[in-house]
Amino acid sequence: MNYVPSRNDAQPPETRQSTPLVEQSVARHRRRLARRVGFGAVLGVLVLVGIGTYTRVARSNGAADALQTRQNAIPLVRFVTVKSTDAPRIVDLPGNMQAFDAATLYARATGYIAQRNVDIGSHVHKGDVLAVIAAPDLDQQLMQARAQLLQMQAALQQAVAQRSLAHVTNQRTSRLVVEGWASKQQGDNDRTTLTTQSAAVAVAQANIAAAQAAVDRLVELTGFEKLTAPFDGVITARDVDVGTLVTADAATGTPMFSIARNDVLRVQVYVPQEDVFGLKDGQDATITVPQLPGKTFHGRVARNAASLAADTRTLLAEVDVNNSDGKLSPGLYGIVHIQEPRQNPIITVPSQAVMFDKTGLSVAVMEGDHIAIRHLDVAADNGATLDIRAGLNDGDKLILNPPVDATDGLKVRTNS
Repeated sequence: MNYVPSRNDAQPPETRQSTPLVEQSVARHRRRLARRVGFGAVLGVLVLVGIGTYTRVARSNGAADALQTRQNAIPLVRFVTVKSTDAPRIVDLPGNMQAFDAATLYARATGYIAQRNVDIGSHVHKGDVLAVIAAPDLDQQLMQARAQLLQMQAALQQAVAQRSLAHVTNQRTSRLVVEGWASKQQGDNDRTTLTTQSAAVAVAQANIAAAQAAVDRLVELTGFEKLTAPFDGVITARDVDVGTLVTADAATGTPMFSIARNDVLRVQVYVPQEDVFGLKDGQDATITVPQLPGKTFHGRVARNAASLAADTRTLLAEVDVNNSDGKLSPGLYGIVHIQEPRQNPIITVPSQAVMFDKTGLSVAVMEGDHIAIRHLDVAADNGATLDIRAGLNDGDKLILNPPVDATDGLKVRTNS
């Protein structure tokens, strides 16, 4: 019988001694593995529990959101209660300020500027001498005309004397002809001479009248050697200086000064057709200038053109403004505010409440908890507001910023 060595017999003695240590290491490894498996199982359970909890919360939140969405499906709107008014309408129009009187002064005498008394910005009164023109040619013409007038006056005296002599001679000759002491021919000659001398007197008188007219004309022209102010005002332009040659030609006369009366200003405005029927002369108006904040100037509608311009459908009107303090100047731009009485009561609505579609302008009003669409008859568009002639009634609840899908019967809700 053969001997079969065992496993232990085949191992060296030092190997057989290390076997218990290997077994202990294996046991420790198994225990660690078991702990890991247990920890993973617990973690998996916790994950499953968390997922379940999250799912339930999400479902609950989804239901709440769905409920809130159903509630929000009814638009939330704001509204104002409208009321009619017959208060005057304030019309704001751009205006251009002009001097009440303005003129450019031209030379009426040809000559040189001998004296200049004013400059731009000078305040003058009617009749003040602005400049003096030296016109020696004109002065000589006046002297010549006066001399000719003296000649004509002397000629008249001579003609009157000759007529007197002819009259006396004719009377004497007429008696002599009757008595037979003078011939009829002599009588005819003396009578004709009297007639001739009477005509010569008439001619001399006419010559004197013509000469006097020439003198008067030249006196008027020499009066223009002193240029005077036609009205109270301010010199706004000066085109000459001492020594400047000026001419009195009607077509190419020299402009010398421009003068403007600015104690009262005309503010010209163009009133559109929609406001013409409420405009009346004498209405009060106020004027503001953008560059003078906080200051208001009072005036009144003084006159209007009484006819609309065909191209613009506007009426030219003028507002007179007292400018005795000189705070305003011709040429300024300002805003004219005119209070016009209303022909009929109106309702004013904000433009943010107005809707526009193919049917025109309309608004949405609240009737209970529903919308009602009202079409508007607009009296005037003021930009931020509209004046409504028809389409709304006192007490209507006008919806501001109505929904884009606003239609008759749409249900809405408010915060109140």
